[in-house]
Amino acid sequence: MHSDGTVSITVNGEHKRVTAGLTIAQLAEELGLVPAKLAVERNLEVVPRSTLDQVMVEDGDELEIVHFVGGGDHGGPVDEDTWTVAGKTFRSRLIVGTGKYKDFEQNAAAVAASGAEIVTVAVRRVNVSDPKAPMLTDYIDPKKITYLPNTAGCFDAESAIRTLRLAREAGGWELVKLEVLGEARTLYPDMVETLRATEILANEGFKPMVYCVDDPIAARRLEDAGAVAIMPLGAPIGSGLGIQNQVTIRLIVEGAKVPVLVDAGVGSASDAAVGMELGCDGILMNTAIAEAKDPVMMAAAMKAAVEAGRLSYRAGRMAKRRYADPSSPLAGLI
Repeated sequence: MHSDGTVSITVNGEHKRVTAGLTIAQLAEELGLVPAKLAVERNLEVVPRSTLDQVMVEDGDELEIVHFVGGGDHGGPVDEDTWTVAGKTFRSRLIVGTGKYKDFEQNAAAVAASGAEIVTVAVRRVNVSDPKAPMLTDYIDPKKITYLPNTAGCFDAESAIRTLRLAREAGGWELVKLEVLGEARTLYPDMVETLRATEILANEGFKPMVYCVDDPIAARRLEDAGAVAIMPLGAPIGSGLGIQNQVTIRLIVEGAKVPVLVDAGVGSASDAAVGMELGCDGILMNTAIAEAKDPVMMAAAMKAAVEAGRLSYRAGRMAKRRYADPSSPLAGLI
């Protein structure tokens, strides 16, 4: 048991930390499930349904929870591996930005190739000198793709809050991405201002997905302040350096009760796969696609990488060993 009174368990392939002393039935209820409709396997042994309210969850337990779903030969198998943020459920775990493309047409083609269901959009002043100029909404339909207004370029809580209030007025958006930067050179988040903005926005009914440092303590404070998703940087924005600290990202994933998405620093498809293999719920990127030699092809690569990384995480990687372990037995050699 951890010092905070929690235990670490695995539920359907995902690592979780839950309050110590729960029965399996109580755990199921905390997950929003009805124990009477479930079958549970604990450490490879089926737990009789009649004892779910008696068997305690222990540190290190591996649980598989299943239920019956409708079936029939109406098509191929459907992978229900979705994720949910602020009550909205998505299949794609890749979120893409809408900046740095050569034009809106290329941007729209890249979004289509990525399979993304969410795009981040910056809130900027209308060009009053040319009100008929093309707009992003002419190419990426907000009725089909969820727009996630962000506060890119804001360096204090007040400007970020003001920006998102305008975004809500313009499009009714409450699910938003918050970032408050500390300086222009590194574009690192100012966590004092970020936390303050998170508290104010949450109190005003916003559902902020928050860009932050890769710090498990900061992540927990943001969650307590009302963040609906934690978005730690993998490396500085636009750097393409890849995830620099896998340990802290994994700690954030293990400790969070809301979705965790790597935001910033991804440069290649392998970077995206690593983030997913750490257990993140998703990856957000812009420059890695927009500045590729072929943005549309890179978008397709990122889609495949995110899906592969997620499958790898769900499958559960083999244990690391210090020494070789032969695939074929050495006994019986001629």
